[in-house]
Amino acid sequence: MAATVLPTVPPPRVAPEEDACAAWYGKVLGWTVTGGPPVQLVTGVGFDVLELPSDAGTALLRRPVATGPVAVMGRRMRFLVASGSAEELDGLLDWLEWGGVALDLTALGAGGRITAPAPPGRPLGESPRGAAVWLRPPEQGCEALLPALPGPGRAAGPARGPDLVRLVAAAATECHRARLGRRTNGVRQPLAFS
Repeated sequence: MAATVLPTVPPPRVAPEEDACAAWYGKVLGWTVTGGPPVQLVTGVGFDVLELPSDAGTALLRRPVATGPVAVMGRRMRFLVASGSAEELDGLLDWLEWGGVALDLTALGAGGRITAPAPPGRPLGESPRGAAVWLRPPEQGCEALLPALPGPGRAAGPARGPDLVRLVAAAATECHRARLGRRTNGVRQPLAFS
């Protein structure tokens, strides 16, 4: 009996936009990309991500706290921080006396992924609704200036990049304020009687 040879199925075609997006992240920025569509950026290699609700993130951007690149996707805002920062978040929150408080502040580090926003310069009308968008886009070599903990013998400051402790403290405060605001806005206040 002759063996039946099945035709090989070609791999799925990648849209030119996806290919250009992956190329920009991989070749221009040197970041690790995977998957698609949509293209995914691997966290824990060149950067980690501090993620919080967009209302808290918007308030954080109004504060005089230095940040690195910032993206928004749906109702979540993503602040890029130095690689290894995700491992420090719980300890930092405890040290800042936010431990045990429900903040909706998370971090993605080694082994995580985020959806890649459209590269800067692409018209917003071309991005699908709800797609990730850069609010503060990355530049080549920005990993050296991402918010980080000062190392031994190194002080935080403009020469070293933004301070992770200040960013996390401000983010925790804004997450808490946003959470309280959402709770009080949805609850009817009791009537006052004279």
